[in-house]
Amino acid sequence: MTEREKMIAGKLYNPTDPELVALRKKVRQACIDFNKTNEDEQETRFALLHSVLKDHKKEFYFEPNVRFDYGCNTSIGENFYANYNSVILDVAPVTIGDNVMFGPNVTIATPVHPLLPEERAIQQYSDGYYDLEYARPITIGNNVWLASGVIVNGGVTIGDNAVIGSGSVVTKDIPSGVVAAGVPCKVIRKLTPQDSVKLRKDLF
Repeated sequence: MTEREKMIAGKLYNPTDPELVALRKKVRQACIDFNKTNEDEQETRFALLHSVLKDHKKEFYFEPNVRFDYGCNTSIGENFYANYNSVILDVAPVTIGDNVMFGPNVTIATPVHPLLPEERAIQQYSDGYYDLEYARPITIGNNVWLASGVIVNGGVTIGDNAVIGSGSVVTKDIPSGVVAAGVPCKVIRKLTPQDSVKLRKDLF
């Protein structure tokens, strides 16, 4: 297996591999260029993200700033919106469904490092100096809202129609159709028709 194949498969891999270094360099430059654009350069923004993402539907939108580890491991559904300062560390595949919203400062983090410090430290291996790393995929279903400051850890699946409250750290799967929040994130309750804004007289 190549180091890229090991990375995608969730195996320990060498992040200093030339192919991976080149991929990170490409996406980092694209992010730098994207983050320098203004509101009148929507076509440029789209082209830059199109050049690095694995897959995307027709309508998706990121506010600056945005950062990816690779970009080529991220798939984005239709009508996606991300507020300011999104970070997607897509060492493993990141799959985002349709009609998903990110609040500001959302982090999607697939990488995992060893817990033992002697294994986690940068050290010399037969193929160079680097730190051990592997990754777990993240899947976000359709119609999901991640509120401000949510962190999603590797290996997590968030079900359709879920809402994740501000500042939550999602370490385990979240089922469909619930409100969940906290550190670590836990299900609070199911969403019901009583959550409709149409019933909120104070909003009209």
